[in-house]
Amino acid sequence: MVLADEKQGFSRRFKEAMRKIRVNTDSPTQVAREFNLRYHGDPVTAQAIRKWLTGKALPSQDKIRALALWLEVTPQWLRFGEAERKEERGGAAAKQDLASFAVDPAWVMKKLELLDEPHKKMVLEMVRALLRLEGKQ
Repeated sequence: MVLADEKQGFSRRFKEAMRKIRVNTDSPTQVAREFNLRYHGDPVTAQAIRKWLTGKALPSQDKIRALALWLEVTPQWLRFGEAERKEERGGAAAKQDLASFAVDPAWVMKKLELLDEPHKKMVLEMVRALLRLEGKQ
């Protein structure tokens, strides 16, 4: 398979997976925002997302792994069209996915700093509410 075909195949699978979890593929800016909230590395731009959606570029492997977690598919399927989707796999995969929610506090602070003031307040209010529910405040 030539690289151009691989890029087009990735683009089709990327859009299909986003539709299944009801992410609007018409807004690369929104997709970039949602992806960057889940990705621990440097943020991606709307232009990068647009290239992924149009089959003009492929994300790096670390970005494919982050996309796969978000979109609930395997990295292999997303990149190459191989293997089954996560939703079709057994319980071992679900247990493995729980470990992926371990988040570095420094990363959380970095992402929090990227938010504007109203959104920072919203996040803090949600954390406080969750702590009250857990009885840990």
